[in-house]
Amino acid sequence: MSKMTQISDIEKFIEKFEPSKFKRLARGIEVRGIKDLNKSIVYANEVIEKLKLKLSVAHSAEMAMYGSFEVVYQNAG
Repeated sequence: MSKMTQISDIEKFIEKFEPSKFKRLARGIEVRGIKDLNKSIVYANEVIEKLKLKLSVAHSAEMAMYGSFEVVYQNAG
């Protein structure tokens, strides 16, 4: 997959999901400041599926403490 396609997918996600705070990462983005984490993760997965993006949601207990999760390229280990 080309870098251009990856950038395009992450931009499409940002445009549709409209996160209020996020940080760009080499492997995607970290969405921050989420109050209802479960609802936001479900919605993020719905956006990814609906738009057929080559992205996935990654999260951990540590991220949950800070109200954040990551949206990463599927081929990013």
